[in-house]
Amino acid sequence: MEKKKWSTQKMIYTAMLAALAGALMSLEISVPMMPPFYKLDFSDVPSIIALFLMGPASAAAVEVIKILIKLVTVGTNTMYVGEFANLIGIALFVIPMWIVYKKMGKSRKAAVVSMVSSVVIRTAFACFCNACITLPLYAKAMELPLDQVIQMVASVNPSITNLTSFIILATIPFNVIKIGLNCIAGYILYERIHKVSFVKRAVEA
Repeated sequence: MEKKKWSTQKMIYTAMLAALAGALMSLEISVPMMPPFYKLDFSDVPSIIALFLMGPASAAAVEVIKILIKLVTVGTNTMYVGEFANLIGIALFVIPMWIVYKKMGKSRKAAVVSMVSSVVIRTAFACFCNACITLPLYAKAMELPLDQVIQMVASVNPSITNLTSFIILATIPFNVIKIGLNCIAGYILYERIHKVSFVKRAVEA
């Protein structure tokens, strides 16, 4: 009976974090010199908190629910390409971080290493995803040739002239900044939340 009680509490915490993530995902910030479909947000913060507090299943649930919340309440401004890319990236966010964190003993050092590995893996995947999936789908959704989409990006950053320069000057720095900031904020908040006695009892039961 006690186990069921704590499981229910974990579900409640997951739902609360998912709702917060959905709200944060709607608060997008344009980044200078970046494509219009690259928006900075802090919606990964709740899922990072969920990962360290309750494990990969909770973190994955937060990620999926936040996307559904945004689609229902706000819609999409990326022709669903951004949301599709986010869904693909969920596994690359949750699995590597959790494996490293658990294998290294769930210490503060393990958390730092797991977050750094997540930044590297997700940025590498973002490069592949943009080159082979996201940009082609975005171009198709807008009914434009891929070269023309690249030219649109060049209007905000003249240094971007082709797909390679797009990856180097837009995809890599954007993802390092966005994922890095989310990881730092998420872990700082996790440490504070985990010190709250009733939360600690619930998630560790």
